[in-house]
Amino acid sequence: MDRVLITGVGGFIGSHIARRFLQEGYAVTGVDDFSSGRAENVPPGVDFIEGDLAMRATISKIPSDCRKILHLAGQSSGEISFDDPVADLQKNTVSTLNLIQYGIEHAAERFLYASSMSVYGAVEDAPVGESLECHPLSCYGVGKYASEGYLRIYQKKLPPVILRMFNVYGPGQDLSNLRQGMVSIFLAQALSNGRIEVKGGLERFRDIIYIEDVVESWFRAATLETAKGRTLNVGTGVKTTVGTLLQRICELVPGATYFVHGGTPGDQSGIYADISALQDVLGVTAFTTLGDGLERFTTWARTQPAFQ
Repeated sequence: MDRVLITGVGGFIGSHIARRFLQEGYAVTGVDDFSSGRAENVPPGVDFIEGDLAMRATISKIPSDCRKILHLAGQSSGEISFDDPVADLQKNTVSTLNLIQYGIEHAAERFLYASSMSVYGAVEDAPVGESLECHPLSCYGVGKYASEGYLRIYQKKLPPVILRMFNVYGPGQDLSNLRQGMVSIFLAQALSNGRIEVKGGLERFRDIIYIEDVVESWFRAATLETAKGRTLNVGTGVKTTVGTLLQRICELVPGATYFVHGGTPGDQSGIYADISALQDVLGVTAFTTLGDGLERFTTWARTQPAFQ
């Protein structure tokens, strides 16, 4: 089978995707600098390179035979992006440009990019389609949208697949990071002290997708010819309010309560995906329900040392 390059292989989503490709018989080269990912997350069997992809020295270590590039490395929090916008740009955009150059130089077959719902910015209360004009509200969203633009500029030399991911959650998520991942933040607080701090109103809404459904979408996007050149939302198409999410978590963690305090810079008040393209192009039509996904996530979280 072909060799694939998976960046951010020590991260939540990247490690899950790497396991899938290994199971399918692919050779996997993985890269991570562990600025947010963890060494223990890197699956056995990955040919691993430690380094920052914004540095050309790291790019030079990547073998020349990677046929597919799956770029998931980067800074993944809109809130944190305001702390150091230049560092966010380096992690999320300069790294992409470096990998585009690598892909063109070595005639890679396609480039999959982990973009985000954050590129859309403030939207109406309706499913968001990929053709909507983007007006990101955070430095993170701006960097993601810039990376999409660079991929489109070079698309004749290196076919891209841009995957705009919505709120991903599930086993393996970093429960110690309380500034990234709405579901994981709420669950971690519920399990640790029974009090969930909510930054923003309960009427806000999101499209919450379980990690296994994301992995399936990425695998199909990497292997189906119909995916080349496409920009696709990766969500469920289901609108879930923050209030509903909190209620479900409190049911799974008896005694847990929540309170609203302040807000988050650059936060979107509400967004959920139009998944027509995901269904038509990749054939992804079945999703894990929020109830099942939260139950699996909570069961896994209770096995972690911090919550035993």
